[in-house]
Amino acid sequence: MAVVCIAGAGGIGRAVAVLLRQMYGKPVDVLIGDINEEARLNAVNWIASAGSSGGRLESFDMSDDWQAAFEQKGQSIDIVLDCLPGRFAPSMARAALRFGAHYVNLTEYVAETKEIMALAKDADTGFGLQSGVAPGFVNVLGKALFEEFCTEYGVETAKSLEMRVGALGRNAVGPHFYNFTWSPIGVATEYIKPAEVVREHEFKTMPSLSERRTVWVDGLLLEEDLTSGGAADLPKTYQKQIANIDYKTFRYPGHWAWVEEQIANMSGGVNVIDELEKLMLSEVSAVEEDLIIVYAAVEGKDANGSLRRIEASYRVEPIQIGAAKLRAIQSTTAAGMAEVARILLEGNHKGVLLQSQIDPVSYLNGPFAGAIYGDRR
Repeated sequence: MAVVCIAGAGGIGRAVAVLLRQMYGKPVDVLIGDINEEARLNAVNWIASAGSSGGRLESFDMSDDWQAAFEQKGQSIDIVLDCLPGRFAPSMARAALRFGAHYVNLTEYVAETKEIMALAKDADTGFGLQSGVAPGFVNVLGKALFEEFCTEYGVETAKSLEMRVGALGRNAVGPHFYNFTWSPIGVATEYIKPAEVVREHEFKTMPSLSERRTVWVDGLLLEEDLTSGGAADLPKTYQKQIANIDYKTFRYPGHWAWVEEQIANMSGGVNVIDELEKLMLSEVSAVEEDLIIVYAAVEGKDANGSLRRIEASYRVEPIQIGAAKLRAIQSTTAAGMAEVARILLEGNHKGVLLQSQIDPVSYLNGPFAGAIYGDRR
């Protein structure tokens, strides 16, 4: 029976626990930790209410030297699922190394990801990085589409790979045309830090919010723009085979213009990320009824020189599992993390596991991604 240590008793940590206990098909022991006692207790009650396929469920206090406490108890851990803010990712990766456990995280933070790649490159356990929705699911989907494109049209190259995700409220009102559907920590970061792209086979960084376009996806009128982190390792992996690769975030029309206006009005010398986060927290409300739109497309010429395009989109809404209702952002993010955890627990991977290394057939049709995302449109 696998022992799963979940760091962070917030919405995503709870959702991962529910999926593992309900959908894995085999019993798992779940230990969920947080520095906040009330959050820990509420999480255990909420997770338990959804039911279980077996295994124990316990919480633990992360406010002190919890790693030493685990070792004193002789507590074995098979995998650490890091659901904490991205700035803590390197320290959590070191904890997994200390335990001799696998490790999976969600963060789109580029610098922290590179730090973990360096420390885990020779590890005897697997380190699945950037394993949520974006980065995460959308990158595996992009890889799947590129492989499908090559097989279908008898080629080895393509003109473009587009990866897009929008975490949206069901409705949007001005002036910001946005609602928080998940933790606001990190939103401003991905809006401000540069995006990694490929342009005409050249890997480069571009300013976020510098390539806006209006699109229709799954019946919704949306605006897409470059943001940081969502492309994972696909730009560097496929830059020789695909001329143009990028990740963009979907928002309702008007949001990007509002963000740019707020940035333009900031005084010189301020920390733009901190100021934008504070402003959004004061102006933008959080909602429970959310919507996730995932889209990817590959375009290029077939073996006869005709221009071809294949696309895939997913629309995910809140889901009820037992007595627990998971918002769309919870279930989709948790499904990506749970699939990577399954791959590590059932395989023999050592060292870093990035999105380009994941078998898309196993992943997209796995017990978690298959159940939450369903069939592609």
